[in-house]
Amino acid sequence: MQQVLLQSQVPGLPCRRGKVRDIYDLGERLVLVATDRLSAFDVILPNGIPDKGRILTALTLFWLEFLGIENHLLSTEPPPGFEALAGRLCVVRKTQVVPIECVVRGYLVGSGWKEYQRCQSVCGVALPAGLRQASRLPEPIFTPTTKAEHGHDQPLTYEQVCQMVGDPLAAQLRDRSLDLFRRAADHAARVGLLLADTKLEWGLLPEGRLILIDEVLTPDSSRFWPADAYQEGSNPPSFDKQYVRDWLEQHWDRQSPPPELPPEVVLRTREKYVEAYERLTGRRWE
Repeated sequence: MQQVLLQSQVPGLPCRRGKVRDIYDLGERLVLVATDRLSAFDVILPNGIPDKGRILTALTLFWLEFLGIENHLLSTEPPPGFEALAGRLCVVRKTQVVPIECVVRGYLVGSGWKEYQRCQSVCGVALPAGLRQASRLPEPIFTPTTKAEHGHDQPLTYEQVCQMVGDPLAAQLRDRSLDLFRRAADHAARVGLLLADTKLEWGLLPEGRLILIDEVLTPDSSRFWPADAYQEGSNPPSFDKQYVRDWLEQHWDRQSPPPELPPEVVLRTREKYVEAYERLTGRRWE
């Protein structure tokens, strides 16, 4: 197990730090560095998860190859000065980021379940009566949200997306996101996992072509459930950060600074990331 990297440092280069990624601007290219930081409830926790950034990077690379869709990746070779960050970085094309989180849901859980209980719909998509927590939906649905710099993303209807980016681009975002979800869900099912939902991000090249960007189908952007533990009516165990959230809800008032995760929670969380990688890729994590 490697040491935890909470923050990268490359002398002489400005860095924009997100919740998990450090982003370096090299002019026509960006370098995305996946750290081991962990966020929950929109707060970065004081200690990270060993190997997390490397696992997320490797899993994203697997999905980009598997899906075969045009994307922003140029190289995984470290540019000069980035050698110590090998295995956790991607050199990518710059794009005009579409300001919408393209969420696709195959099951009714999380904020979607809460919204359904209020109005029997999610992001304007009407759903049948009588669904329960974690019910499988008749078909995957496109439930976009805003892309908030701070705080919570807000749900959007498809009509609102059309108003924001125009009908042709909105249709591309919806149709491509649904296609990737279905293909990923089929693969996950073959290895005994259910893909409950995922968040995809897209960018536009200067000539207007839409390409896939950011992390893809990782435990940080998706809910994967073990199929043999799935039971409608309850929130199944998952490979995402729900394990950490559950611990925090018992040990943190969400008003004070977040506490350090105890070693056993850190270890168990790392094991979940490793298991997700190994099951989805069929490769052993080294």
